[in-house]
Amino acid sequence: MGSRRPTSHERSSGRPWDASYQDGPAPWDTGRPQPAVVRTAAEGGFTGAVLDAGCGTGENALHIAAEGQRVLGFDIAATALETARAKAADRGIEAEFVTADAFELAGLDRTFDTVLDCGLFHTFDRDERMAYVSSLASVTEPGAVLYVLCFSDEGADLGPHPVSPEDLNDAFSPSVGWNIASVEPERIETRFHDHGAPAWWARVDRVRAADNAT
Repeated sequence: MGSRRPTSHERSSGRPWDASYQDGPAPWDTGRPQPAVVRTAAEGGFTGAVLDAGCGTGENALHIAAEGQRVLGFDIAATALETARAKAADRGIEAEFVTADAFELAGLDRTFDTVLDCGLFHTFDRDERMAYVSSLASVTEPGAVLYVLCFSDEGADLGPHPVSPEDLNDAFSPSVGWNIASVEPERIETRFHDHGAPAWWARVDRVRAADNAT
């Protein structure tokens, strides 16, 4: 991991993210886009320049790109990115995949109109979430839209790192430039849940931070 500090998930598991992709598909890598992403893409929810945060092997990013959007996917796992690039080439889909740290997104030196977070937010602890939300703000302007798909804390057969609606509200508050427009029950497909795991699908709008508003 070089000079990068391991995330809370990496510290608790004792493995870097890249290791999850080196022994076959990762638990969350189903080989297809998540249903919530497919539905939202069909509804025209992904517009302008799209950022896929923690893109993994690229299924969500490639689905959105195939719909005609400009998509950049980033991840810290080199093995996943290699797979994503190979998929894009094999399918003839134009999408960009780069290595980036979720806490240092200003280094991308660009901004995005829509951001997808599919399974990244819920892996962070509270302090990491604050840093991540700030990092997302560095690559978005007021008017941008963020979609978050995360494991829910409600229901049976919960996934790891479950998140409550209160957790989402605490992280994405108007005081730091975000407003939660909706939080709806959803399912996350995994390789170990026959019918998906309980999840939240949240739409979060980028707004001017309340403490800087005039």
